[in-house]
Amino acid sequence: MAKKNETREFKVHDENTLLEYLYKVLDGYTKKKVKSLLVHGNILVNGKSVTQYNMPLKTGDTITVVFGHMVYETKGQVLPIIYEDHELIVINKPAGLLTVSTETEKGKTAYHMVREHVKKNNPREKVFIVHRLDRDTSGVLLFAKSLELKEQLQEHWNTVVKVRSYIAIVEGIDMPSKGTVVSYLKENRNKMVYSTNDTVNGKKAITHYKKMKEAKNYTLLEVQLETGRKNQIRVAMADLNHPIIGDKKYGSEKNPIGRLGLHAGKIMIQMPHTKKNLKFTVPTPEIFMKLFH
Repeated sequence: MAKKNETREFKVHDENTLLEYLYKVLDGYTKKKVKSLLVHGNILVNGKSVTQYNMPLKTGDTITVVFGHMVYETKGQVLPIIYEDHELIVINKPAGLLTVSTETEKGKTAYHMVREHVKKNNPREKVFIVHRLDRDTSGVLLFAKSLELKEQLQEHWNTVVKVRSYIAIVEGIDMPSKGTVVSYLKENRNKMVYSTNDTVNGKKAITHYKKMKEAKNYTLLEVQLETGRKNQIRVAMADLNHPIIGDKKYGSEKNPIGRLGLHAGKIMIQMPHTKKNLKFTVPTPEIFMKLFH
């Protein structure tokens, strides 16, 4: 049985109708429960919410089942909430969605969608940004429901975050099996982050990586952050002459998956007041793994 707010992903190998396929892959659930997931929009086919029970499926389709809340926006935008309690909301942010609006970009944001979700349940409740993911990075993103928790987490971020793990696809092969990049980062007027020898004004960044797979001139990495700096992984990989695919800003010339090859897969934090460790994990996008089949 899946846990509440867990997300599961399936790859279709045989043609079938949606409801019959769901009965097969969700064999631990009653037909009534499966129908309820479908009726309430918790079934996504190739990233879009579907409620049509007899929708024909094709080999290669991706079915996502969300066991819990999802936030909907116009034009089919879906924001999976993977965890929610009285203190935290944790989402699986899609690639292409801003965390929060910027001076130059004011479009729909993950923050806007989460805030609207919270206010539907309680108009007086608030939500606060704890950390950010780049617009084109997908994965685990946390929001606090109180200013106190937000400030506690941000003030002690490098202490309370016990694990912060990403999956990255970079250009090239023949990388070491593992390594660490230590650098000092600065940002110019054009919002470009770069490595510098200025250890006084530069912000120290420590990035660990481990090779998982390689194929077709690409390498799949697991990346662990010891520090959390803006564009840290993107700059570290570019400094190694292995830029993340789709990252034109930092020198990538290839984009075989049509998006940035960076995904925040796992985060574990220690709650400041209870000292309890909470771990949140989301699966690696299927499109990442297709390069290595």
